[in-house]
Amino acid sequence: MVASRWGLLVTTALVSAALIAPAGAQGTIALETIDVVPVTPVGGAGGTRSTGERIDGGALPLAKVPFTVETVTAKKLEQDRATLDPTFTLARTTPGVNLSDGQGNSFRQTLTYRGFDASPLLGAPQGLAVYQNGTRINEAFGDVVNWDLIPQVAINRIDIVTGNPIFGLNALGGAVNIEMKNGFTWQGKEVSVMGGSDGRILGTLQYGEVIGPWSFYFAGEGLRDAGWRYQSPSEIGRVYADIGHRSLDSEFHIIASGAKTYFGAAAAAPVDFTRDNERAIFTYPQSIDTAVGQIQVTGKVNVSPTWDLSGNAYVRRFSQYVIDGNDGNFENCSSRSNFRGNLCFEDDGFSAAPGQTQAQFRNQFLILGPRNQQIPFRAGIPYGTVDTVRTEATGYGGSLQATNRDRIFDRPNTFIVGGSIDVASYGFKSGSTLGVINPDLSVTTNPNNPTYGNIPGLGIGPIRTAGALGIAPSSVTGSNLYMGLYALDTFDVTDRLSLTAGARLNFARISTQDLTGFSPDVTGTHYFSRINPVAGLTYRVYDWLSVYGGYSESNRAPTPLELACANPNRPCLLPNSLVADPPLRQVEARTYEVGIRGSVPNFYEGGLLTYKLGAFRTDLTNDILQVAVPGNAARGYFVNVPATQRQGIEVAAEYTTGRLSLYANYALIDATFQFRGDLSSPNNPLAEDGLISVRPGNKLPLVPDHQIKAGFDYAITPQWRFGMNMQAFSSSYFRGDESNINRKLPAYFTANLNTSFQLTPTVQVFGLVTNLFNNRYANFGTFLERSDDFAGRYVLNDPRTTTLVQPLSVYGGVRMTW
Repeated sequence: MVASRWGLLVTTALVSAALIAPAGAQGTIALETIDVVPVTPVGGAGGTRSTGERIDGGALPLAKVPFTVETVTAKKLEQDRATLDPTFTLARTTPGVNLSDGQGNSFRQTLTYRGFDASPLLGAPQGLAVYQNGTRINEAFGDVVNWDLIPQVAINRIDIVTGNPIFGLNALGGAVNIEMKNGFTWQGKEVSVMGGSDGRILGTLQYGEVIGPWSFYFAGEGLRDAGWRYQSPSEIGRVYADIGHRSLDSEFHIIASGAKTYFGAAAAAPVDFTRDNERAIFTYPQSIDTAVGQIQVTGKVNVSPTWDLSGNAYVRRFSQYVIDGNDGNFENCSSRSNFRGNLCFEDDGFSAAPGQTQAQFRNQFLILGPRNQQIPFRAGIPYGTVDTVRTEATGYGGSLQATNRDRIFDRPNTFIVGGSIDVASYGFKSGSTLGVINPDLSVTTNPNNPTYGNIPGLGIGPIRTAGALGIAPSSVTGSNLYMGLYALDTFDVTDRLSLTAGARLNFARISTQDLTGFSPDVTGTHYFSRINPVAGLTYRVYDWLSVYGGYSESNRAPTPLELACANPNRPCLLPNSLVADPPLRQVEARTYEVGIRGSVPNFYEGGLLTYKLGAFRTDLTNDILQVAVPGNAARGYFVNVPATQRQGIEVAAEYTTGRLSLYANYALIDATFQFRGDLSSPNNPLAEDGLISVRPGNKLPLVPDHQIKAGFDYAITPQWRFGMNMQAFSSSYFRGDESNINRKLPAYFTANLNTSFQLTPTVQVFGLVTNLFNNRYANFGTFLERSDDFAGRYVLNDPRTTTLVQPLSVYGGVRMTW
């Protein structure tokens, strides 16, 4: 009832604003109608024959799609060019999308849609499948999504598709389908140079041309800034190239892309620090260096008047190196052990393994050097570690899909059948080197420390505990094999009623092998398979009103990281060490959706009004959570939980004339646990003996219940355009507070401005202001261990650690197009 009132309020406000909008004189804003949308990863929504007729491949008219599709076009992304970040545009325009910044960098945020994540963080539960030109870009090792590697300027459109298992593994909450530009869809030459807050300097260029049957497209982007926190620079370089060939009945593309990024200070900071200095960070270094290269071939062929064949093949190489300075949680070995006077890992909260004596149990916390030597303990030293992680992966695969449009019972029918295969091999190495936390919170491994003098054991190389409790160096190789077969049919029962039904078979084989000898139980092969059905109806009540409803199922196989870190008695230094692999079960989802949508042309002053109102519910079984262990929240493991649920409503409308574009939307996201049990959360200040009790109805952390988004873009004169948008989010719970017993992250809102002025037909100046009112809110929070003398000089009374978002930032630039 509350959500209905919110939806009515948003829709009424939108229509009222549209009615008082000034009539357009000379139009500068094109009217965009999204009438064809993807229903499979292959083919997308674009492509044309030489005759002008579309080669739809895996696309259908929106009026026949029985689930939600949200679309962001290149035009909307262009308004945010100075951010060089597609998630910024998705978050400000799309109902149901929110961001959480666990790393203090806008390029590395977790995108959450309807309570499901597409995150760059290893260990985050990945609930969205992400495709770029039909290739799945959830990385091989942890299914992570590195948004910073996608060239924004080269994006033609982004579609978020829900309730459709045809998109394969991870499409629990939906799939993000990114269609890139090519020379057939974009022609011209464009160069832009920008600068602004935090020393940001960036440039973009793109070139597209058609020469006979050939097309050429190239895009490049580069960015550097110092960041809005200490020790947090950003460096980005991205390139994208496409060569295409088109004939009367076919279209082929060879695509090459690459990116290299570097970010510093990637972690949340204690509230005790940011309360005094909003630029504060925690221990460092914390750098992430990532590179990717990909070559792809795509093709579409009209085999006959009613048969289309589409496909793609790719090779992808991914590399990432992480350096992370951390608190060590080390202490003098207990007098009850045989190693008093040597360095031990804090052993609170762990239990002896079956058959293990207490002496063996106590001794397993002894810190050993690379040659198994004992390391002497020295009082008064704030020990830490410099942890390193290197991930390498090479993947290849492809998809093939056939589409038939023969009439059945003299009625229109679209039948799609296809399959995909994705193969990847990966390597994962990690290690911890003993160091000391300096007064400036840097962690160094030099034994001749200027503050504490000579410290035995520092800088000796990778260390481990005698029992390999997550500090052992790890070296793992492995491979993934993902295969899928699918079929989808849409039959027009009448001119207005369409029935869609289909299914996809997913198969996954995940193999890992330990190379260190510390963790032989990591070695193993796991198999997962499932058939996921989909069915739905759409009915076009009027030309301007359609009703839809559908049911679907989907699944997610556990990632190699999750499978290799699932034992609470042998936790991982996430994401550094892999130590055990009791089998996890795959996650299964069941989604129900209903709604209405439509477009009203000539709504007012020749404008176009598009609108939608929908409700959804997704029930998950065997959902996978990451939980921390007592003694060190950085060490954790993964567990299946019986059930979680996401449900809610979304209402949205957009009004466009030749001069004005205006949108508003609202989403209610009720994301809850649906089981009763205890979870480990050692740093939660209200936990009992490190445990919190979860009950059905408890909210999932970091998912706001309510979000409102609105904005406009107005041509003041034929040369000058001005726009403003705002987003408001309700409060959410901290990660680690799954029992909902602590105070929440506060509700917040933010606003942005954009403007441009056309100096000449080829030269445009533009500006962007983000976080206009400089609201210093946090959209991410978790807990840390309290300390009276952290690093020998800091008091941490407040257990909360958060990431304050980017403050007021101003950017300006010039764009030349010819």
